[in-house]
Amino acid sequence: MSKINVLLAEDELALGMIIQESLESRDFKVRLCQDGQKAWESYQAQKPDVLVLDVMMPKKDGFSLASEIRKIDPHTPIIFLTSKSQTEDVVKGFGLGANDYVRKPFSMEELIVRIKAHLDRLRTRQNQSDWIALGQYEFHPTRQLLKLGDHEQPLTSRESQLLQILLQNANDITDRTVILNQIWGSDDFFNARSMDVFITKLRKKLQDDPEIQILNVRGYGFKLVC
Repeated sequence: MSKINVLLAEDELALGMIIQESLESRDFKVRLCQDGQKAWESYQAQKPDVLVLDVMMPKKDGFSLASEIRKIDPHTPIIFLTSKSQTEDVVKGFGLGANDYVRKPFSMEELIVRIKAHLDRLRTRQNQSDWIALGQYEFHPTRQLLKLGDHEQPLTSRESQLLQILLQNANDITDRTVILNQIWGSDDFFNARSMDVFITKLRKKLQDDPEIQILNVRGYGFKLVC
């Protein structure tokens, strides 16, 4: 089995080297960059399996880097490393298409478990190869695409996961707690705010079919009407 290729962007050299050595000792392949611009260049030169990005970096911060990557790549898992814990920062990160947040200080075991979990989810989606009818749209879970006629628009990893769960319960109510635990791993306040952001983004991407609605059932969850 080939090694998992990790692009690590961390401007604190000592911490970056510790993370790199720890991952490599567990048979990962790691490229360490100390600023966002070098990380962007490294990503373009050799696409990694997963990105682990510090938020606060010189030249290009983690949010800006993630935003650029998501414009061309909706699939590769992005995990933020950050000491920032304000709600708006968490919501912003997920809104840009991040898959996860790991707050400093953290254990290496926690980071490794999260990396492997997101890669497992990606492989599962890649094993699902069919387009799914959704009103006038078609949805491809593996490729994370919505298609309307000849027009295709990419979905982020979380948008795709969220839409899949809503589709499984189409025209019925899906409990907010179920969604949060399945996708975010916790139903805490920060994750709930992030989920609301993704619901809004999905509504916009489905707005060209007026028969499709994602209804907010107050106090319980969401209902995909299609």
